[in-house]
Amino acid sequence: MFRIYVFVFAVAPIPRPPRPSEKTYKTILPGGSVSSKQGLPCWMDHDRIGKQQGAEVFVSVVVPAYNEEERLGGMLEEAVDYLQTHFWDAHESSTTAVTQDHKEMQKTSKGKKLQNGTVGKPPLSATTKGWEILIVSDGSTDKTVDAALSFARSHQLYPHPKPIPGPRTPYPDHSTQIPPGAIRVISLEENRGKGGAVVHGMRHVRGEYIVFADADGASKFSDLGRLVGECQKIEDSQGRGVAVGSRAHLVGSEAVVKRSFLRNFLMHSFHLLLRILTPTATAAIKDTQCGFKLFSRSCLPYIIPFMHSEGWIFDVEMLMLAELAGIPVAEVPVGWKEVGGSKLNVIWDSLGMAWGLAVLRAAWVLGVYRRD
Repeated sequence: MFRIYVFVFAVAPIPRPPRPSEKTYKTILPGGSVSSKQGLPCWMDHDRIGKQQGAEVFVSVVVPAYNEEERLGGMLEEAVDYLQTHFWDAHESSTTAVTQDHKEMQKTSKGKKLQNGTVGKPPLSATTKGWEILIVSDGSTDKTVDAALSFARSHQLYPHPKPIPGPRTPYPDHSTQIPPGAIRVISLEENRGKGGAVVHGMRHVRGEYIVFADADGASKFSDLGRLVGECQKIEDSQGRGVAVGSRAHLVGSEAVVKRSFLRNFLMHSFHLLLRILTPTATAAIKDTQCGFKLFSRSCLPYIIPFMHSEGWIFDVEMLMLAELAGIPVAEVPVGWKEVGGSKLNVIWDSLGMAWGLAVLRAAWVLGVYRRD
């Protein structure tokens, strides 16, 4: 057993600390110029479990991006359209009328509104309305950062900016003006992996709810409302909850059937391995790898400080940590479509995920990783 422990200790990943430049961001100023580097707020510098710092906006969106200059704009176009329509500008009057879609979100599953107007949470108010997007460029070597800032500039300065085609809007007929500073761009000095980029972004969020979404726009962003609603339904007395976007309902659909035999075989093999190696509640989740997951702010201190995985398997560690902390998790069907340009190497990354999962589970079981 000692030899096994030593082996796992030697191979278990340990994430590097963030570097000074990675604790800063750039955004677009009201006049249209790029800001100098600004310090990022970090709730981990102050918060302790049970003493959570208050949110400044209703929802934060973390977008990990590695060499995504071509796909990022379309995803952002669809995202800001939904965010600005449903969650408003953080500087708008709190008397702004909500849209019909948001009114539907404010109803319980029985069709009744709670006294405060939402599903188990206070309504959007002076401190909990508004949104932000944190784009985390994961050591990109292309013009991902420039593309992000260019999008922010055009959509801030002009009432009707030129729309960018997205996965679901190949011929967009409108675009959305956004408030100054709503998009923040963080640059990691070198590639850490998708998990490392997501966790880094989640250290610096200001939202009451935090969702991470892939830069390719494969997940239907307008399903964010469903994630928020389901998360609010299951939150415990501490306000902790996780809503997992799921593609499990698409198994057998054209989108999945069209995949190669090898890809589907590896997918099913990975799911079998998950059921064997993960705790009960995590193993019961049908789709752990969908890049569209939402967390309430109150559960972040129970998950983010204890993360180790920086590659593709990071989703599983998040869910395992949530289960260990007794945080309720809901699996929510979301829209999804295949988008070209994936950086996933089906064979090698699948093998890497299997190895990573085995090491991850062993490290937690043997005490290499601890919650203290």
